[in-house]
Amino acid sequence: MTTLQDRIVRYGELKPCKTAFIDAHTPGSDQKENFTIIGGGVSESPDQHVHITDQIGFNIGAAGQPPKCRNSLHSHTTAEVFFVLKGRWRFFWGRHGDAGEFIAEEGDIFNIPTGIFRGFENVGTDYGMIMAILGGDDAGGGVTWAPQVIEEASAHGLVLGENGVLYDSKKGQSLPDGIKPMPLLTEEQLKAYPEVPVENVVRDYVARYWDLMALAAKKPAKVIGVDGLLKDRPGFEVEFLTRGSLDGTPATCEKPNVLMPVRGHWQLRAEGLDTILNPGDTALLLPGESYQLEPTMTGEASLYRVVATDDPAGATWQG
Repeated sequence: MTTLQDRIVRYGELKPCKTAFIDAHTPGSDQKENFTIIGGGVSESPDQHVHITDQIGFNIGAAGQPPKCRNSLHSHTTAEVFFVLKGRWRFFWGRHGDAGEFIAEEGDIFNIPTGIFRGFENVGTDYGMIMAILGGDDAGGGVTWAPQVIEEASAHGLVLGENGVLYDSKKGQSLPDGIKPMPLLTEEQLKAYPEVPVENVVRDYVARYWDLMALAAKKPAKVIGVDGLLKDRPGFEVEFLTRGSLDGTPATCEKPNVLMPVRGHWQLRAEGLDTILNPGDTALLLPGESYQLEPTMTGEASLYRVVATDDPAGATWQG
């Protein structure tokens, strides 16, 4: 059985995969790094390192990209939630990426509706990092790429098999016998992918950091959930905590809890362990474990807490 120490992944110890997805050789996307922190994630590469293999009903990951690097248009059948840890990011969506866009700053969170093509780009001046929560133990079985992404990738040596595995001709790889290329979506199939208006997305699926700081001044703010600021039932709930949210009472986990600091340094006391969580660190606590949190320094302190629920992972809940 793993100890709590085994279930803390430090930001500085994250192991990236630079060949995680089909656009890994495509100019403009060829410098991105994918991190799988808890659960198997959706990487298409056998080279992907998984830090914590526990299946807890959702996955935690991250994407790191230098300026002007983008993640190509793709779709998920379960939740894909991002919050910005470092940098400034442009999120865009639609069949060709032009149905809408907005800029997310550090701490902002985006619960991307299922069933739409989406992409993101680092529009800041330094290396940026966004942390991800994906619904389901298998994260919906992977991603679906817009047809043009697959076509462009093949021109740069990468082919995605119908088995969901990437094959790199630059490494002398080819599709195994009996494995066909991933078929492109037909025009008829593409009609099922909506072009969601930007006003709907920003209103219903985006929460801004400084609004959450105000809402969590005296108690934890429910960000994603049935009664959350962003109403959804993706198989987990997301809360936002500040120093004012805490009353000093230890919390006992009924379901898996994941702690993800955004700002400040947080003392975590649990299961005989006394340690400090820093921005970008990820800690997994299991059912039955009790813990206590407290910022260790004055000044700004914020943290996202993700809690598993009994809801099945699937399409965005319409209420």
